[in-house]
Amino acid sequence: MTNDSFTDQPGAAPDDGSRRSFMKQAGGILGLALTPPFVSQAERLTALSRKVQGVSEMRLKVNGTVRVINAEPRVTLLDALREYLDLTGSKKGCDLGQCGACTVLVDGRRINSCLTLAVMNQGREITTIEGLAKGDDLHPMQAAFVKHDGFQCGYCTPGQILSGVACVNEGHATSDAQTREWMSGNLCRCGAYPNIVAAVREVQQKGGGKA
Repeated sequence: MTNDSFTDQPGAAPDDGSRRSFMKQAGGILGLALTPPFVSQAERLTALSRKVQGVSEMRLKVNGTVRVINAEPRVTLLDALREYLDLTGSKKGCDLGQCGACTVLVDGRRINSCLTLAVMNQGREITTIEGLAKGDDLHPMQAAFVKHDGFQCGYCTPGQILSGVACVNEGHATSDAQTREWMSGNLCRCGAYPNIVAAVREVQQKGGGKA
């Protein structure tokens, strides 16, 4: 039996060129399978398709000023703030609404900005961490976080502060236990929780929660 006839048999090993092609294809499939689980579905879709479709004009009232952007209807409020308006105080943590790092106030209510579309928030009052202070005067919640050292790395802090403001305004900070419960949607990997609770409670006791 010649080498030629052997390679023609079912199950025979492919030649070098075919083997290289097979390995490239297998590697690509394996790469997709091993994509890190923390990559959001939106990012996966963006990576697969770069086509821009249905760009619309949106008018967002952010920190008292109407801002106009041109974006796809599927753009989240978080991405509109960060990528289109350069308001990067709101952080993208889990991008799944589980960590609270993206918390902003919409009509005074706290929301996870990664879970709502920018187009849905036209005509509403959006407040980000950049709009909380009045010039050089910190908001009472910001000042309390500084006083009580309510942050370490600072990544979650903007969301924590805005959630703290809403927590006080909602009447959900009348005790340490209640504050912990109603602030539980904002995670701090540094573990500054006791200091965060102390800051929120001080603002509640002094009646300084309004944004």
